[in-house]
Amino acid sequence: MTYDVIVRNGLWFDGTGAAPQVRTLGIRDGVVATVSAEALDETGCPDVIDATGKWVVPGFIDVHTHYDAEVLLDPGLRESVRHGVTTVLLGNCSLSTVYADADDAADLFSRVEAVPRKFVYGALEAKKTWSGPAEYVRVLDELPLGPNIGSMLGHSDLRTSVLGLDRATTEGVKPTPAELDRMATMLEKALDAGLLGLSGMDAPIDKLDGDRYRSRALPSTFATWRERRKLISVLRRHRRILQSAPNTVKPMSALMFFLTSSGWFGRRPGVRVSLLVSADAKSATGAVHVLGPGVRLLNKLLDSFVRFQHLPVPFELYSDGIDLPVFEEFGAGTAALHLRDQIERNELLADTEYRRRFRRSFDKKKLGPSLWHRDFHDATIVECPDETLIGKSFGQIADERGLHPLDAFLDVLVENGERNVRWTTIVANHRPRYLDRLAADPSVHMGFSDAGAHLRNMAFYNFPLRLLKRVRDAERAGRPFLSVQRAVYRLSAEVADWFGLAAGTLREGERADFVVIDPEHLDDSVNGYHEESVPFYGGLSRMVNRNDATVVATAVNGKVVFRDGEFCEGYGTTVKSGQFLRVGTIQNAKAPA
Repeated sequence: MTYDVIVRNGLWFDGTGAAPQVRTLGIRDGVVATVSAEALDETGCPDVIDATGKWVVPGFIDVHTHYDAEVLLDPGLRESVRHGVTTVLLGNCSLSTVYADADDAADLFSRVEAVPRKFVYGALEAKKTWSGPAEYVRVLDELPLGPNIGSMLGHSDLRTSVLGLDRATTEGVKPTPAELDRMATMLEKALDAGLLGLSGMDAPIDKLDGDRYRSRALPSTFATWRERRKLISVLRRHRRILQSAPNTVKPMSALMFFLTSSGWFGRRPGVRVSLLVSADAKSATGAVHVLGPGVRLLNKLLDSFVRFQHLPVPFELYSDGIDLPVFEEFGAGTAALHLRDQIERNELLADTEYRRRFRRSFDKKKLGPSLWHRDFHDATIVECPDETLIGKSFGQIADERGLHPLDAFLDVLVENGERNVRWTTIVANHRPRYLDRLAADPSVHMGFSDAGAHLRNMAFYNFPLRLLKRVRDAERAGRPFLSVQRAVYRLSAEVADWFGLAAGTLREGERADFVVIDPEHLDDSVNGYHEESVPFYGGLSRMVNRNDATVVATAVNGKVVFRDGEFCEGYGTTVKSGQFLRVGTIQNAKAPA
């Protein structure tokens, strides 16, 4: 029998962590039909990829994206797929579009994830034809998907649909017993429809968009542990995932997630918990020494299943003026971000009393970790109408002008037009030796890309390639911290298994999601800064990654959709390569028609 695709003579990694071997893969009907040490008969095969000297690996899994709106506008999700990601997970950080209506969902999503609200609302208003999880799965699965999709149900989405957005974000309002039962039933329906679990968010810095309840915290931050336990009991019965982020204002709240996951007290174990965290934050440099050992100890003592999501690259942020979520940590920062009008915002930033309040909160010592290190000497201007300031830090400018660093920062914004000043800083993962140590730490798993969100702030679409570069560089320098096959496993099968996704391995009889990588192009191009105009977001220029020579080809369900820097004709419009991966999806299912 002929093959649809043959990948010839590549160094094949099966995703399990086993040593790679030179093999030829024959793909038929979306499945790996043959893995052979010998040449395959290429007669009649329409697509042969010569992978000599290349790596052939399972498609990467990105378990932390915010593509919930973008997938409706551009189902190809090109920015991930061009870097070898073949499966993405939606519905993180308590945010999903399963139950809430278009207006509420746009308010929940847009400011938190820094995506223009009018486009989020427009996408949902035009395309949201579902009213529940089964229809949601069906609608997404009918899109011309590029990658495979999995999703969780967001707690803020669920809470809003039951309580209404006003009550759901009002301090002291608790759901009635009947409302709690309804929430549990709705979660049950979502799990029955194939969603992977529930996502939450404890950090109160995330704020609502829109005009009705602007700047209130997300609904999930108002939930009591009584409410959460009710929902977690549903997850426990179904043996599903809880994803969340602890409240940085109350570091001990993280302990509650271990207790929630615990098999103590005769409870049926099985709630796996994935927590969002900056593992080596500049604001808490000692945390990296206790994070891994602490997680392993608590998991052992409490019979719990907790992992921390980790971005295995330096966490570099960019900002246009004050439009950066880290400023939501300060009341004065939220006050500025509350204002959308540029003139009003500039007037506020120049106000003497406002600055006094801002300095007080900025200088106040904070217990526990924070998102930002607050060091303006470590914040460099990269674009500014006053070109003499480009390349300087705000701290350096403060020293030159004899000002408090915060005043220097605000002065530069006011003098040049707040959104005209672009600057950058690294907030976490800045120390190479700890970055390498965390990449091999079993207490963390790879994630945290936020793909599809923070469009002007960061771009980590290619984080798997950047990890592989670090691994290969270290190996060639004689200082290995992780084998290549182990790194591939951590980026594919390990997270797929943890989240319950049928993906991540590349063996005979399994779905043919794969990437062909040229290891000689795991070079500095993977770290480059790039921007790209986004037509479906009104031409907004967003940060992206561009290292197309590194990925020779990406295939999803046996279809080669990206090759030599180009997507196949009809990709994301008439060509459907991906599918919605429900819990229980069979790994060797045939490719979608």
